[in-house]
Amino acid sequence: MKGATAGAWTAAAPQEMSTTTATLETPLKPHGLRRTFSLDLARPSRRHWLGYIMLAPAVLLVAAIILYPLIISLNLSFQEVGIPRIGAEREAFTLANYEKLFASAEFWKACLTTAILVTVVTFFCLALGLGTALLVNNRFRGRTWARLFVALPWAIPEVIAVVIFAWIFDSSFGLMNWLFITLGLSSRMINWFSDPMAAFWAVAVTMIWKGYPFVSIMMLAGLQSIPQDFYSAAKVDGASAIQRFRYITVPVLMPVLGVTLVLVMLWVFRDFSIIKILTDGGPLKATQTLAIMTYNHAFGFFNFGYASAVGIVTLIICVLASLMMLGRNTKSMY
Repeated sequence: MKGATAGAWTAAAPQEMSTTTATLETPLKPHGLRRTFSLDLARPSRRHWLGYIMLAPAVLLVAAIILYPLIISLNLSFQEVGIPRIGAEREAFTLANYEKLFASAEFWKACLTTAILVTVVTFFCLALGLGTALLVNNRFRGRTWARLFVALPWAIPEVIAVVIFAWIFDSSFGLMNWLFITLGLSSRMINWFSDPMAAFWAVAVTMIWKGYPFVSIMMLAGLQSIPQDFYSAAKVDGASAIQRFRYITVPVLMPVLGVTLVLVMLWVFRDFSIIKILTDGGPLKATQTLAIMTYNHAFGFFNFGYASAVGIVTLIICVLASLMMLGRNTKSMY
């Protein structure tokens, strides 16, 4: 009996072992497939994939809105195209647009006008924005209303603001002429939109009035982030108000100031509606910037290839200027 049992055990053992082996080996393949093709986002080593997945729709949207038109513009800039038509034969690639562009006096004059306008508007926007931010950052009666009035020009739509300034600079009954004559700054009525220099300053003043509130809001946010302990310690050490501004406020504000500088510069660089409504690039192209030049050649002369070349060069200038501005001076002092 004992031998029979042992024999039965011996006979059943291979079968049971094979069954056990099959049981152990069968799940290996599906389990291996799950480990290969599943994406376990809960694992620490794979959590970054969740960020990529969530950012993918925004990246695709940006690519569709910005990257695709940019590629089309770059493609058109190497072709002599009037009005692009869907299904039309592709023009041969050529550098004629860029050769014509860099040999054009109109392009270099537009570059100079753009550079001067960007410099003037950016400087005064930063000066007025920082000054008003320092003012409304202090505690005084009516500070809430002061902050409201500082931010008001930024809230007004740009077209409405331009129409208001068109009336202010009117040569017959504008407020600016009355102010100049009353203060003795001028003995005659100034025709703001016929004189090249006057038209330039009319555009610049409008841009400064519209743009400085943004700088003020950014600077105010930076000022409120400065710990008051810095100023208290400086007062204990006997630092004056100018010294506190120079050695505490300015260094701490450098990151915010650098980003704000780039944003304001790019805004002036690409702004179209203010110049288009006020002067349309005139008189004598005194206020024609690269943005106005691009529009005129694209929708005025229907030369989209040449206009695309102007746009691509403008983009390169903006990128290079931004890289120059965002340097070591924008790093935080902490």
